[in-house]
Amino acid sequence: MSFTEKYTKAFKYLLPTPFTIAVILSLFTFLIALFFTKESNHSIISYSFELLKHWEEGVWNSSSLVFAIQMMLMLVLGHALALTKPFNSLINLLVKHCTTTAKSAALVTLLTVLVSLFNWGLGLIFGAIFARKVAEHAQSNQLKINYPLIGAAGYSGLMVWHGGLSGSSLSKVAETNHLKEMMSGLLSPEKMDLLPEKITYWETVGSTMNLAIMGLVITILPILMYYVGKKVSNQPITLPTSSIESTNLSTLDGAEKLDHSNFFSIFFGSCILAYLIFKIAIDYHFNVLDFFTPNNINLLLFSLAILFHSNFINFLSAIDEAIVGASGILIQFPLYFGIMGIMKGSGLVTDISNFFVVISNELSFPIYTFFSAGLVNIFVPSGGGQWAVQGPIIIKSALELGVSLPKSILALAYGDQLTNMLQPFWALPLLGITGLKAKQILPYTLILMMAGLIIYSCCLFFF
Repeated sequence: MSFTEKYTKAFKYLLPTPFTIAVILSLFTFLIALFFTKESNHSIISYSFELLKHWEEGVWNSSSLVFAIQMMLMLVLGHALALTKPFNSLINLLVKHCTTTAKSAALVTLLTVLVSLFNWGLGLIFGAIFARKVAEHAQSNQLKINYPLIGAAGYSGLMVWHGGLSGSSLSKVAETNHLKEMMSGLLSPEKMDLLPEKITYWETVGSTMNLAIMGLVITILPILMYYVGKKVSNQPITLPTSSIESTNLSTLDGAEKLDHSNFFSIFFGSCILAYLIFKIAIDYHFNVLDFFTPNNINLLLFSLAILFHSNFINFLSAIDEAIVGASGILIQFPLYFGIMGIMKGSGLVTDISNFFVVISNELSFPIYTFFSAGLVNIFVPSGGGQWAVQGPIIIKSALELGVSLPKSILALAYGDQLTNMLQPFWALPLLGITGLKAKQILPYTLILMMAGLIIYSCCLFFF
């Protein structure tokens, strides 16, 4: 049995489904709070009931639920946009240049990384479809390639997304008063006054450190995959064929024609897009990075998806296909919000923050945050869920140590995205589209992860 087969088997043996992990973490947090934060004047029963109240308040916290819907829409609309004809045409145009494994791996990595820096859901599905198209092109032209390497290249965007425009933590802190709402009850009035109303994308996505990292990953990862593609063995490709049923417009009656109307759909999408352009000009004075909040991103994705799908039926069909991938967010996020409710209500956030303050200094704290975020991501495979649980700890610790908040948040983002190359949860849509198995792409995603580890840790240390 190869190393990757042993690794995959061990991963499946040791880790249940993400939902089960969320339940286990909820119970674990409850027990930790019960035995380590209970005061002597409380009975176990009364304090258990109090903790359950904190949990319920967290689960149904209205601002947290808004966050969950925002993240769901970001994934679903990005996925739907990747299924449009313009993106399909772009991929078909690019795939003509994919004549060898090395060229294919480099091109798929480069484009997937660039698209994922715009939107993670779009990048995930774009990379998967691109990898599949490369395999179809190789099959039709009787070319031998290493398909698992191409599949890993299509997954590379999940290693860079959180530092881009759709990063969960970065987009949330860019919203006015998000930090103050999240930290309410966790900080003293003096510390609350230190919190900014928002941390703009200019301070995170547009920071010198993050731009340097983007430049490095855009340059190094494609070159690395090209080099690996030169060394691996190649095999002929055999893929199952699929057929797509088309609708006969001549059989449509009455209002059904409106559902299939290209004019009506394009008009509606264009109106939304025009409104967003005016919004950038009037509300943001052409300050484009400040425009990218979760709501604005989703409205932009919504308008583009409707425009590019040409009619509402095609758009809704894409949404039906994409919505399956968001089920994990819908059902898991409330559990993570419940965990945060227990941690805030019991004082665990303060205790953990104090621990980080004791063992860290201004130089080491971002590094500790980076590695701890990578570890947490294995058990909480969602940037939004991780921000809900780990974000308050990082903010409180950073304020105590006097560490830059934008750098601390980026450290969490880098750690969260890096171990996606280890945790196959978000690879499931890609595996379904490509027909590959997790054990086939893992050797190559681990290579990407090691490269990312060097890039992120070095930049966090030197900047």
